[in-house]
Amino acid sequence: MINIIQKTKYSYAFSLALIGLSVLSLFFWGLKFGIDFTGGTRMEVKFSDSGAPTNQEIGDALKDLNLKSLIVQPTSNNSVILRYASEEDSVNQNVTKNLTEKYPDSKQLSVDFVNSSVSSELKKKSLWAIFFAVVGIMAYIAWAFRKVSRPVESWKYGVGAVIALVHDILITVGVFALLGHFKGIEVGIPFIAALLTILGFSVHDTIVVYDRTRENLMRISSKEQFPDIVNRSLNETLVRSINTSLTVLLTLLAIYIFGGESIKDFSLALLIGVFFGTYSSIFIASALLVTSYKMQLAKK
Repeated sequence: MINIIQKTKYSYAFSLALIGLSVLSLFFWGLKFGIDFTGGTRMEVKFSDSGAPTNQEIGDALKDLNLKSLIVQPTSNNSVILRYASEEDSVNQNVTKNLTEKYPDSKQLSVDFVNSSVSSELKKKSLWAIFFAVVGIMAYIAWAFRKVSRPVESWKYGVGAVIALVHDILITVGVFALLGHFKGIEVGIPFIAALLTILGFSVHDTIVVYDRTRENLMRISSKEQFPDIVNRSLNETLVRSINTSLTVLLTLLAIYIFGGESIKDFSLALLIGVFFGTYSSIFIASALLVTSYKMQLAKK
């Protein structure tokens, strides 16, 4: 049996270092927001039946316009959706002109504007969505483990899970702040969807460990120490957690490599979040219960 709980101080130090770096990245550089949050234009263009040009070819055709936050997303029927951070008609006309000159058979199907005030409201709602998801998760876990009151109160299970979730989200956001500064990667609504997905996956893994801890508390002799029970529970669920996460990570890696530009950043966020979600469910969430238990003993 692996004594995971005994390594708590190392996992705490590692996590605190990562969180510290993430906070510094956010403080100095922040996230680079896409047009979902800053405002801009969404234009759909249809090309000839012979096929739409590649993203690189379209980017080269529009290169001289210096469009900020340009995203090229291929769709069905030889159409392409262009997103860029500008709401000026003159810029949109130049985009259409450049594409028509290089691809005479191209045709503009639609142009939609994302107003900056709407984007600001969207950003606010996204933050509230994450906040309420975290609060809801904490309340649910506290209720689900309400019958487990010894030796750690049930609400502490919820707090432990939420701290692990905040750990996963902070690290993921910190990595994207770093990528935004050095690689120009932007975040939009898909990134928020990825964060909410990470919350769901991470808490699922944590609940599995907590549930096994609850079962062992009920059936194992009361003479066994709480840290030993938690460690036993972790070892009993370790293989399941790793196998489940590995399957998800391999799938996400395939999507990241072969899925195309439109979902590349989304799958990258999930890759980071799922990896650290698995780590936190094993080394952080349960360790926090043991730390809380030891603090109770110290007070007594």
